[in-house]
Amino acid sequence: MSNKNNGNRATKTDILVTKKYRKRSQIGDIFHYLKFNKGAMAGFVIFSLIIVAFLGSLFISWDAITDINVSSRFARPSAQHIFGADNMGRDLFLRVIYGTRYSLAIGFGAVLISAFIGVVAGSFAGYYGGKADDIIMRLSDVLASIPGILMGMVIVTVMGQSLINLIVAVGITGAPVYLRMTRASILTVRNNEFVEAAKAVGIANLRIIFTQVLPNGLSPVIVTVTAGLGITIIVASSLSFLGFGVPVPHPEWGAVIAAGREYTRNAPWITTFPGIFIMMTVLAFNLFGDGVRDALDPKLKRR
Repeated sequence: MSNKNNGNRATKTDILVTKKYRKRSQIGDIFHYLKFNKGAMAGFVIFSLIIVAFLGSLFISWDAITDINVSSRFARPSAQHIFGADNMGRDLFLRVIYGTRYSLAIGFGAVLISAFIGVVAGSFAGYYGGKADDIIMRLSDVLASIPGILMGMVIVTVMGQSLINLIVAVGITGAPVYLRMTRASILTVRNNEFVEAAKAVGIANLRIIFTQVLPNGLSPVIVTVTAGLGITIIVASSLSFLGFGVPVPHPEWGAVIAAGREYTRNAPWITTFPGIFIMMTVLAFNLFGDGVRDALDPKLKRR
């Protein structure tokens, strides 16, 4: 009987050891290291709260953030108006929460456009080299030489003010960063043996790029995406602040700050709370991006 119990204990111990030291997938490995990164977890918690605010914004009606209430003009933060009210008596808490849908849409949409353009163009430039590389990189140099804010202003002016146009404008301005990062990553992978083996088998170049080369060089691009989300939100908010973003009366955070800049001395809460939301959102993406970078870099792994 004792031998049977000892055998059961040994089996349980073996199972626990196997679970602890079994080989994890790459994604599982990343999440494993992120769990022990305090900065990354702090960023994840902040971002989770932003997502909760976004989900809450779906239950806020358009009339609730646009109806003018003269009796509540410049109301201070209180139980009735948590963030106070603006110059038209509109509840600032509802407007800021409602604005999360614009900032997150712009952040993820613009990064998706930037990453798509940059990854595709950078993959071709890095894999083929020669004239294709020269042409793509010179075009990238021209685009990168124009300040992002100025380029965004020009694109929005030509295409007109709307959420979609702002996403496209911000996305195009960020493409050179992803292009250069992808090209550099592809250059380190394209001469590896598995690429040469794929060529020897007769696999087409396009298939080699997107099934062999690119998946093995995506780690730096993933880090750039997480860091680029915060930068994208800042650029979009800056364009809205300058009057080239989401049209009035949509409560995008940069537009809310722009509307309250004339009343900073008498009603500082109008600019303070949307500014805090911008800061916390960018901080969350930066902290999480640093954690992803550490998880993908073998030299920085400690566990």
